[in-house]
Amino acid sequence: MVDFKDYYKILGVPKSASDKEIKAAYRKLARKHHPDVNQGNKHAEAKFKEINEANEVLSDPGKRRRYDQLGANWDSFRTTTPPGGNAWPGGFHVETEGFDPSGLGGFSDFFRTFFGGGFGGGAGVEDFGRRAGHRAAPEDDHPIDLTLEEVLHGATRTLEMRGAKKSRVEVKIPAGVREGTRVRAGDVYLRVRVLPHGRFERKGDDLQTAFHAPLTTAVLGGEIEVPTLDGPVGIKVPPGTPGGRVFRLRGHGLPRLEHGGGRGDLLASLVVDLPKDLSKREREMFEELRRLGR
Repeated sequence: MVDFKDYYKILGVPKSASDKEIKAAYRKLARKHHPDVNQGNKHAEAKFKEINEANEVLSDPGKRRRYDQLGANWDSFRTTTPPGGNAWPGGFHVETEGFDPSGLGGFSDFFRTFFGGGFGGGAGVEDFGRRAGHRAAPEDDHPIDLTLEEVLHGATRTLEMRGAKKSRVEVKIPAGVREGTRVRAGDVYLRVRVLPHGRFERKGDDLQTAFHAPLTTAVLGGEIEVPTLDGPVGIKVPPGTPGGRVFRLRGHGLPRLEHGGGRGDLLASLVVDLPKDLSKREREMFEELRRLGR
């Protein structure tokens, strides 16, 4: 028996949560457990997948409605058929024939059983079953997740289409796509979702990040490395730079699909690291500065 998954509990939101609250909870948790900031941590990797699965359901009105209607009693509906037919109220069709879970490998057994075909739910991100002759309407959009690195360089996805005959379609996603962009693949539309990054936050075509510098560099000036999606870049920090100052690194943002092309900028905010565990000599030097009114 496949265990029920409480997606609301996974995201830490009530069943009454709004779309905005679900999105905020997802982004917060995804940043915390993102593989980029938890390298080699298998628990964080599993948690990240679980968070994405919960968001896959609760951020989709159709999936969320089906999930809410059946709830924890989903398995009893799956294993029984109502009198006089094969459809439960609310449009839940018990159809398991021809179900191919191979495209849903990134999701749990519960998701694959619940949404893979047994309840007429949507297919997974890379499994796009279609009845012959059916054309996708806007509400048929399927989400596809991209990292910021894939937004920077562009990406390719190989999709398995299931209709009268199975076929594979390679979809090229251009660099610079934004959240919510629709990409057509035959009769299927993909809706782009950009995953949260552990270090950078997207603002249009620009990126925002923070970088650290020791107190001495902030006071006396010096060169420091700033992280970018292209790798670290050295910048000069002027003497007397306060914490919170934002440095603009032009051309280190994301590709622009409009306004003549090129790339956006990286806005890097300085975080000044205060010294800890001072030695006796260091403490004496700071005491002297305090006596001097500094």
